[in-house]
Amino acid sequence: MNEKWGIIYHSRAGANNTNKQWEKILQYLAQREVAYDYFQSEGYGSVERLAGILTENKYTTIVIAGGDGSLNDMLNGIINHATAEQLNIIHIGIIPIGMSNDFASFWDINSDYRKAIDYIIAGRIRRIDVGRCTFHNKKVNKKISRYFLNAVNIGLSEKMLRIIDQANRFWAWRLTAFFESLVVLLFEKKRYRMQLQIGDEKIKGYYMTVCIGNSQAWGQTPSAIPYNGYLDVSLIRRPLGWGNFIKGIWLLINHQLLNLKEVNVYRGKNIRVINARNANIDLDGRALGRHYPLDVDILPEFINLIIP
Repeated sequence: MNEKWGIIYHSRAGANNTNKQWEKILQYLAQREVAYDYFQSEGYGSVERLAGILTENKYTTIVIAGGDGSLNDMLNGIINHATAEQLNIIHIGIIPIGMSNDFASFWDINSDYRKAIDYIIAGRIRRIDVGRCTFHNKKVNKKISRYFLNAVNIGLSEKMLRIIDQANRFWAWRLTAFFESLVVLLFEKKRYRMQLQIGDEKIKGYYMTVCIGNSQAWGQTPSAIPYNGYLDVSLIRRPLGWGNFIKGIWLLINHQLLNLKEVNVYRGKNIRVINARNANIDLDGRALGRHYPLDVDILPEFINLIIP
């Protein structure tokens, strides 16, 4: 096994200071005398490929310097290339320098790269759950599984998070991102006809969005924890009136969406989204398109995460 860290650096598109920050990270790694190899991704998709290469070359500590989307790519690259034995000994580390670092925030791993590196050096390990989405891809005519740590978003929240992410690429201030997304979404109060099954319970109706969370998922599943063997599900109906709609967007951005009475909450191990007409699917910041039926389940204590 390779005792060096394998570090994948994914720079944030549209951010001017990421290379300077990466230089500081390299300096601190040298100061702490860390043995590592690092690879810089060329863009979306390359993180997964690089993670697969690190896995095949027997690295046991694989670190992502990036955000939620990059972490998701790394997770899938590892799982799709690792043997069962490797999954028991590979440790995932996070240096959260992306636009969205929701999963890292759950563990109180903040944007201070020095502390994040110190946590990885200390090597405290927690075995955590991994969510899995399985669907039939018509283009390649086969069943595919994709994995996630944070959440699956279907419907309006998928579009909301995408707009916020795009706004954050140009506006560092959260309030500015809020107003930009608000202008777009005020005129798109869509409802999607959805049909789900959570365990033995069947649910049918019109909803704006569905969130299936292994973690807190931008406040949409605030009770979800990635080590209890369950997934939390939030189904959100359209609020009545413009005031409630604006309030809902603000609560979404500030991780307090469940304060709305239009939210129904469930918990289960197996969720099937039978249909969500015209609604796109987002997996930890990565678009999946529209693949229904979508089966979502939990893999308990499936991988090792380095935590504070």
